[in-house]
Amino acid sequence: MRKINHFGIPTTTPQPGEVYVEGLKVWLTNFNESPNKIEYLRFEEGSWMPELIQKVAHIAYEVDDLAAELEGAKVLVEPMPGGENLTIAFIEEEGIALELMQFDK
Repeated sequence: MRKINHFGIPTTTPQPGEVYVEGLKVWLTNFNESPNKIEYLRFEEGSWMPELIQKVAHIAYEVDDLAAELEGAKVLVEPMPGGENLTIAFIEEEGIALELMQFDK
């Protein structure tokens, strides 16, 4: 079952409180500090992340079984660490990117 966690919105404008993630070449804001659970993403030139993620807003869902969610899905980004006790992946559905987040229990 999917539960909405946050919304990711690409921007070209620096945002207050953003932090740099070198491996992704992106500046991110903390969605936990947003009353509307918005994460702004400002990608640097040369980021390897797919264009769909860099240009179009995404919805992030918490999932119980990431592997099951990826079966038969159009995977944009394979599972990778997303933080402490967190694995994330990106898929495409209905023309947008969805971030799937599995927290270790």
